[in-house]
Amino acid sequence: MIAAPKPTRVDAQPPGAPAIQVQGLVKTYRSQREGTVRALEEIDFTVADGEFICIVGPSGCGKSTLLKILAGIVPHSVGTVLVRGKAPRDADNRLGLVFQAPVLLPWRTVLQNTLLPAQVLGLDRAASQARAHELLRMVGLEQFAASYPSELSGGMQQRCSITRALLHDPSILLMDEPFGALDAMTRDTMNLELQRIWRESGKTIFLITHSIPEAVFLADRVLVMSPRPGRIIEEIRIDLPRPRDLDTMSEPVFAEAVRHIRRLFGIGAQDRPHVD
Repeated sequence: MIAAPKPTRVDAQPPGAPAIQVQGLVKTYRSQREGTVRALEEIDFTVADGEFICIVGPSGCGKSTLLKILAGIVPHSVGTVLVRGKAPRDADNRLGLVFQAPVLLPWRTVLQNTLLPAQVLGLDRAASQARAHELLRMVGLEQFAASYPSELSGGMQQRCSITRALLHDPSILLMDEPFGALDAMTRDTMNLELQRIWRESGKTIFLITHSIPEAVFLADRVLVMSPRPGRIIEEIRIDLPRPRDLDTMSEPVFAEAVRHIRRLFGIGAQDRPHVD
């Protein structure tokens, strides 16, 4: 029998220079109904350059808040948050963002949507055009460059949103439930596609998901969060060879890792949190 992957300490330093470093992170906010709310409590972790990290946790535990703090969209209250050694808002163009909804502009073609960051950031037009075509080839959308979002499937729209996030060549990709709205078959396809993009691009990926199997399939390490106030209660290194295919999900190590994380949430008990 193959044992579940042995959890490592959440304060362990991953190999390589950190792309993201978080120490003592606390996030509070004011609510008219609840007063001062503690959303995140004493969060500590590092992400090495080129790592694929997934975060799982019950609804409302602060996963998306954490990602927005890393992106510089929401300020943190206490602690240290560094992206490439800088505060998130000073990280320049090092970050790419992908959300659950593709948020493509319906009046722009696939190519024009991909090129949107070039306009916003004032990048060189010719170089951005070449980069956009390269990315569309990488995700299999080159022949749809002149198509509009309404002419694409949900998976194709999400692939376009990924090319847009990669256009300015960020070193870190932050993804918040990017495939949560897709059907199961399309989601499996997109997980394979994202793994390929990650391997070919060499990016660091920090991905939030409700799906425990998805996290185990994609990640080098899974960070497991508690209910609010969100804490990292365990870090699990996924010792499965790459590249992974759908048959990986039948491997004993995969199944043991999924079962271990589910047990952390008490899945199987009568009152279980909303985690797939």
